[in-house]
Amino acid sequence: MLTLTVRRLERDGLVLRTVYPTVPAQVDYRLTETGASLTHLVKALADWSLEHRAAIAQARQSYDGDHPDNEIR
Repeated sequence: MLTLTVRRLERDGLVLRTVYPTVPAQVDYRLTETGASLTHLVKALADWSLEHRAAIAQARQSYDGDHPDNEIR
């Protein structure tokens, strides 16, 4: 799952992947300029989630109680 996500970010031009010819192989990942331009949005989302974490936890608890057989966790 992580590999697929990183490959998608690379494909979208947000992450640059560099493989070095070493044994074992060394791989470096860096944000591209485009990827770096998203950092303020990611921070805003993180801040929002912290501000609303109690409401999110309550919604999850309520949902899980109403859907006990659902495997979403």
